[in-house]
This record gives sequence, C-alpha cells and structure tokens, in this order.
Amino acid sequence: MNRTTLKGRLIAPDLFLPKQGVDLEKWSVIACDQYTSNPEYWHKLDDLVGDSPSTLRLILPEAFLDQATTHVSQININMRQYLEQGILRPIGQGFILVDRMTAHGNHRLGLMMAVDLEDYDYHEGAQTLVRSTEQTIESRIPPRAIIRRQAPIELSHVMLLVNDDTIGMLEQWFKRKAELPLLYDFKLNMEGGHIRGYHIKDVDAVINQFEMLIQNQEEPLLFIAGDGNHSLATAKAHWEAIKLHTTEIEQRDHPARHALVEVVNLYDPGLQFEGIHRVIFDAPPGFESELLSQLEGNQTTWMYRASSGKTEIAIPDNAPLAYEIVQAYIDRHLEENPACEVDYIHGDQALIDICNQHPKSLGIRMPALTKADLFPYIQAGKVLPIKSFSMGAATEKRYYLEAKAITRMATDIIKKENES
Repeated sequence: MNRTTLKGRLIAPDLFLPKQGVDLEKWSVIACDQYTSNPEYWHKLDDLVGDSPSTLRLILPEAFLDQATTHVSQININMRQYLEQGILRPIGQGFILVDRMTAHGNHRLGLMMAVDLEDYDYHEGAQTLVRSTEQTIESRIPPRAIIRRQAPIELSHVMLLVNDDTIGMLEQWFKRKAELPLLYDFKLNMEGGHIRGYHIKDVDAVINQFEMLIQNQEEPLLFIAGDGNHSLATAKAHWEAIKLHTTEIEQRDHPARHALVEVVNLYDPGLQFEGIHRVIFDAPPGFESELLSQLEGNQTTWMYRASSGKTEIAIPDNAPLAYEIVQAYIDRHLEENPACEVDYIHGDQALIDICNQHPKSLGIRMPALTKADLFPYIQAGKVLPIKSFSMGAATEKRYYLEAKAITRMATDIIKKENES
C-alpha cells in the first residue's frame, strides 16, 4: 500500500500570540459555545477582563448569538486593531505542544496546528481525512459565518481527536519539553486550570509521526472533531464561498484554506468523556411517557422536573443508540412545537439547577460514550446525533489563546515582521 502523504495537508502555521506584557489570564477565555444558558458566567467574565486586551472582545458567546448583527462589526474592528497596534504578534512557523492541567486535576496534551479544509467533510458517509463526529445542523452555520466573513484572523476552540494508541507521539514530545522554547505559562481564568505551550519547529518530524498512524488504513481517517464541530463546519463553508471568487492558483496558498485546531490523543488519560444532557423548556405533560415508550434497556439514568424531582428510567447500554432515540424524539417534538426550545447541558447539578430555574422544563440525564467505540463508528461513515458527548466538564474546554491569519491583510503583517 502506498503511504499517505500529509505534507502540505497538515500545516505548522504562522501563529499570533499576545505581545509581552499582556495579561494572559485576562486574554484567554473559554470557548464561545459554553454556558449558553448561563449569561451570568459571561457577565462575570466581562467584569474580570475589564479594559484589558482579551479574546473576549474577538468572539461572540453563543449565549448572545441573537445579538450577532450588532456585535460583529465591533469584533472585526477589534481584530484589526489588535493586529495593527501590535497587541497580537507573529511568533514564527511551527506547532505548539499544549500542556493543560484542568481545575479537576486532569492533565492532557494537545498540538496546535492547521488542517486543510479540502480534507474535511462533515456529511454522513464522508471518506475524508478529517470528519465530523456529530450531526451538523446547517442552519447554525450562517450566524457564525457572519462573524468570519470580515475577520482577518481566526481563534479556535476546535479540538480534533487522533487515534493514537500505539506511538504516543504527543507524549514523546512532552518528554522533550526541556528542549522546546516555552511560549506561555499561566493560570486560566474562571476555574480553567493552568496551561503551558511549547514551540515545535521540527515540522517534518511531526508530520512523519502522523503518517505512521494511518499508513495501514485503506481509507485514511486521521482526525475526528471532538469539540467545535459547528465552528469547523463554518470554516469549511467560508472556504467554499472564497473558492467561488478565486482561481485555483490563488486557492493553493490562501490563508483561509487551512483551519486552526488543537489535536488531542483520544487515549490521553486526561481526556474524560462525559454525557451531554438535554433540557426541554416548556415540556408538555405526557412528554416523558411518550419518550419512555420508545426507550428500553438495562442502563439506568434519570429525568428531572422541579415539581417531582428525579425519576429513574432505563435506556439502552449502547450509548450511540440511546442518543439516536432521545434526539430523534426531541427533534420531532421541536418540529411539531416550534415555540418549544431545547438546550444541551454539561454536568448533573447544572441540569438540575436550570430545571429548577425553569419549573416547566424537563431534564434528561444522558450517558457517556466509550472511547473505543468512537473511531470505528465514524470510520463506518456514520455521525452521531448533535451533542452526543463532551470531552470533560465545561471548565475543561479549550480556551481561546492563539490566532491564525485567514486573510491577506493578516499574512502581510507576518511578512513585514519577518522582513524586519
């Protein structure tokens, strides 16, 4: 079998980091798709950041996604100002080895890099090098695309999983961390833990390790999207729009062709899978009984209403099947009742708290997937229902920190810096 060549498809990008003197604890903030039903979290974070430079000014938390049209222009202005004023500075080409210790004591490793969006497809049945794990709701892409359309840079909370149970490539690099330049080392705000980043400049060595992981695969699958499915899908949609107005030659080195991601080993012991629970607001009487009529199995979980507390229920011990049944029922209910809403919640207590705040709501506690089942499921061309698993608790999600150019304006800054 011919060895799959990844050179040119996996990129060690020219990344931007804040200049020396910027308070990194205020600069770096959690992924925008967290705490969507808890705007108080974001208000508290806003008070903490104050007037300091921060990625909070470069994103739109999805708790306020309905305000996108009023905030997008200011986000784009902030991005350009951070570049023009030198608040964001290019650090040179390379990968970043990310050393993250969460507040829960989980230690995990990641690798900041960029993947070719030509190698990514989020549709069911895809046979690409990079695939989605979960159903992509295409109606959720346009609001996110509005922000990206005029943005000179991208920040990323996308986390891709690599199926590395053999060579332990990130662990190998971590053992060599003393040889690598330290780029950042600081405490993350809002109980996010601690993070360090090391610059890896030996690009070929890293790419060769990735090639080893897929050398015996007939239909190579290298990465699956663990977090940030819709953000990566938005990057893809943006790139497809750019292709309509550019030549093939221009497309080869266009900065928007490659998307910034953090790659994490599926088998990293610090990576914990958790279920993502459902809360249905204004769930009508009888919602539970009809759903229960479709569920059976030997795994126990529970539903919760403020008026009655927890009710034990039985679901299939096959987690993907449990998600398929529950989500299909919720989707049918939403289609029949457009005024009804659903949200996806991390953590048992958070689920209970939200149901108590909204007495007419119903919470459904969902199980966690097993790691061993994930890659074979996606390799078979399947995708899970939306929000089928979470990689750790909300505070353990990726924080925005690094930035990558997606327009010529930003790459010109890199060129000028390299020439000076």
